[in-house]
Amino acid sequence: MLTINGKAAFGGIVIGKIKEFSKEKNVVRRTKITDVKEEYTRFENAREMAISQLSKLYEKAVKEVGEANAAIFEVHQMMLEDDDYLDSVKNMIETQMVNAEFAVATTGDNFASIFSEMDDEYMKERAADVKDISERVIRILSGVADSDELAGEEEAFIVVADDLAPSETIQLDRSKVLAFVTRKGSTNSHTAILARTMNIPALVCTPLENDVDGKIAVVDGNSGKIILDPEEDTVLLYEKLIKEEKERKELLLRLKGQKTVTKSGKEIKLYANIGGVKDVAAVLQNDAAGIGLFRSEFLYLQSEAYPTENEQFNAYKTVAEMMAGKKVIIRTLDIGADKQIDYFNLDKEENPALGYRAVRICLDRPEIFKTQLRALYRASAYGNIAIMVPMIASLWEVQKAKELIELVKEELKEEGIAYGKVEFGIMIETPAAVMIADELAKEVDFFSIGTNDLTQYTLAIDRQNAKLDLFYDAHHPAVLRMIQMVIDSAHRAGIWAGICGELGADTTLTETFVKMGIDELSVSPAMVLPVRDKVLGVE
Repeated sequence: MLTINGKAAFGGIVIGKIKEFSKEKNVVRRTKITDVKEEYTRFENAREMAISQLSKLYEKAVKEVGEANAAIFEVHQMMLEDDDYLDSVKNMIETQMVNAEFAVATTGDNFASIFSEMDDEYMKERAADVKDISERVIRILSGVADSDELAGEEEAFIVVADDLAPSETIQLDRSKVLAFVTRKGSTNSHTAILARTMNIPALVCTPLENDVDGKIAVVDGNSGKIILDPEEDTVLLYEKLIKEEKERKELLLRLKGQKTVTKSGKEIKLYANIGGVKDVAAVLQNDAAGIGLFRSEFLYLQSEAYPTENEQFNAYKTVAEMMAGKKVIIRTLDIGADKQIDYFNLDKEENPALGYRAVRICLDRPEIFKTQLRALYRASAYGNIAIMVPMIASLWEVQKAKELIELVKEELKEEGIAYGKVEFGIMIETPAAVMIADELAKEVDFFSIGTNDLTQYTLAIDRQNAKLDLFYDAHHPAVLRMIQMVIDSAHRAGIWAGICGELGADTTLTETFVKMGIDELSVSPAMVLPVRDKVLGVE
């Protein structure tokens, strides 16, 4: 028996046989060509086929993991249309008279090397993406089809790999996968995010040897370890834990339809976070009381140009109607930092997390912000919509946003377009906003605390830098004190305060938040019932 520690990307316990996922090795040889035009046409045909494959992967991912998590496959399609990438391939074919496979492989390696050497963790992740799309094009050029290594297998396996690209993850038959274990990767990688969305236990950065195929193992995603060749008593222990976990999930289903109320009678509004229209089904399935965070930036990330007012209106209207009067809190555009969009033409920044992002872009480019606000207010006639603005640091930012809202409302009145009563709130994500929360509270209807960024800025730690995992502590006393300060400031002003960051789903803190006086928690749909269970047990 051998226990090996990795990093837990998603919890859960499974016992099963290991299946080593070995990637198809494309041996690319440099070949001299005689017809440049014909070779480039080969590349173009392969590129178009790759884009078509990625489009199908996107559709499959939308059904299985939701629109927000499927967005990576649209990003891959855009990367295959990047001028710099295409120019590099074309230039190599023309000037070096080499085959398309070699030009694509070299370009992929060069771009991946550039990304991997960048300081920004988000940009480092793009190295894996550019390698993934290049290997896809090479497979097509070489006549090698995508394959599902688990096809034909009768039992489910623990999938072990050096690393898994998002396309490989989504193509695996979910019914055949017990858990993911990778030797590389990070807890913030797209594959880790997909595993969490698919509810599959996952470990990353796990130093496994290469001779594990076929071995029996226990994957404990709760404590971040894999046990190879477990002894009988260990298997019996984990079988008992698995049974208890199954019984707990069945008990949670009984909580559907119940109010989220403490033993003393305090009701907590328990909402869900979503990335798009198709995520609403999970919200309803898990019995959330509303939507506490609709990440509207995904409408922009999934578009090749600025989404029009009508495109946005239709998305917001659909969600509002589907939620049938339950509250839908929509976060206004939050791009920049780790969310880049080509058509915004944002300059490269040394420290994008502290740069031109979110409300700063909206106030600097009011025509973009006004388009979104008009869509939001038009949609408010069809349901219970609230708006919250992210990344507030100063009082004047809130006041300027409100001025634009009043301007939009006047325009709609003049045009005879109906709109509803819209609550206006802000996200508290910066220490500056915490310190002036008393003043900010006078201007808004509610606060929603974004604990991911608040922790990052309070501790001065890049939350996407895997090297800093040891130092990133969302339970840090400073972070918890700031949350308490925000709640107190809200209540003094007679408004409500909630949490929509990942910390809201941390059930080890649920009782703490309730005792702090939190009014609302917004979590991923799958965490609604576990959090409700915790709230019901609070005195």
